[in-house]
Amino acid sequence: MSQPLRVPALSLVVLVGVAGSGKSTFAARHFRPTQVVSSDGCRALVADDPRDQSATGAAFEVAHLVTRHRLANGLLTVLDATSVEPAARRPLLELAREHDVPAVAIVLDLPEELCARRAAERPDRAVAAAVVHRQHMELRAGLHGLRAEGFAAVHVLRTEAEAAGTAVDLVGSPLDRRAEQGPFDIVGDVHGCLDELEELLGRLGYEIARDGAGRAVGAHHPTGRRAVFVGDLVDRGPDPAGVLRLAMGMVAAGDALAVAGNHEHKLVRALGRAGAGVGAGGQAKVGGNLARTLELLGAEPAEFQAAAFDFCAGLAGHLVLDGGALVVAHAGLKEAYHGRDSDRALAFALFGDTTGERDEYGLPVRLPWAEQYRGRATVVYGHTPMFEHRWVNNTLCVDTGCCFGGSLTALRYPERELVSVQARREHYPPVRPLRHEPGVAAS
Repeated sequence: MSQPLRVPALSLVVLVGVAGSGKSTFAARHFRPTQVVSSDGCRALVADDPRDQSATGAAFEVAHLVTRHRLANGLLTVLDATSVEPAARRPLLELAREHDVPAVAIVLDLPEELCARRAAERPDRAVAAAVVHRQHMELRAGLHGLRAEGFAAVHVLRTEAEAAGTAVDLVGSPLDRRAEQGPFDIVGDVHGCLDELEELLGRLGYEIARDGAGRAVGAHHPTGRRAVFVGDLVDRGPDPAGVLRLAMGMVAAGDALAVAGNHEHKLVRALGRAGAGVGAGGQAKVGGNLARTLELLGAEPAEFQAAAFDFCAGLAGHLVLDGGALVVAHAGLKEAYHGRDSDRALAFALFGDTTGERDEYGLPVRLPWAEQYRGRATVVYGHTPMFEHRWVNNTLCVDTGCCFGGSLTALRYPERELVSVQARREHYPPVRPLRHEPGVAAS
């Protein structure tokens, strides 16, 4: 048996194939009836006859409407139609992009003769061999360009045995950790402040583990609580390598979870460009802040540098926890992006909702997304340091500017209790003074 087709559990699956290729049989074998939107079924809905080609336009209006609502509700959707023409696939790809889900093509490229025989033998809606031939020519013409059209993955089945024997494996997103129910201690932006992090973990009841050199390499809570780091572990503070060592140890041992911050994002790009670790970097701007972190990491053993790169590069943009009741993202996340693994969702989670403009301090101008938030999940984030805490529409920022001389804060969840420790000193001067309104200072 061939390897299963790996399909994201939240995606738009487009079945591509000529009449008689077995798309509906394949869909019925691998997906629930409610997950499949069939063009023939939609024709029947609007015209009482799945064979009525005059109802095709209306049928696809219904198919696209149902698909749009299912994707908006975070539901796997399978479109069962021929979809052999790029024009037929284009609106489906647009729907996937609109709802920040990947589009996956499963192509049944079976022999034309087999498909024509099957299509002619249909008792209810026989299809002429000439129609099958035309569809087959269109399919073959566009087959190699499917990835370029925008499909995240393309799976091609070429024989009857392959179509019948291939399984589908629905793969959950690394963002979806709904089964993780806590309790959690959600820790704000650490920014290299190792002493304060160790003190905060101790106050929360964690027992610090140390190596032979006395360095903190992990922390375990005796009652099973786990920390969740909201990102920006590195930069600005005195010991970003020490913070990474502790956080990495906790995550590896199952004592913590973590999401990416914009500073980890920049670090990964810088290390990739410099050739450290693995992977290719982008055009990260290495200012004095990041340069110092790179210098401190450069003094660490090569094995630690590689492990730190892999850790930061592997961090999720956000996490959905506690059955969907809790979302942790570095800069916050509006509800439409919860659980969505897209470039737009990642940019929002890393940088927040920005206008693209800069203020008088040269910092990005951010929109107050939390004031418009009406989502069901509690969203806990950092990125925008402030001196006081205030819940805004079931969202909370836990960045209290430790590196700027403020404090390091954790939210105990689900208790909604705040625990803070004062910064030992001002480790890094803020570009502008921290204010008392939430979400006004840039990270």
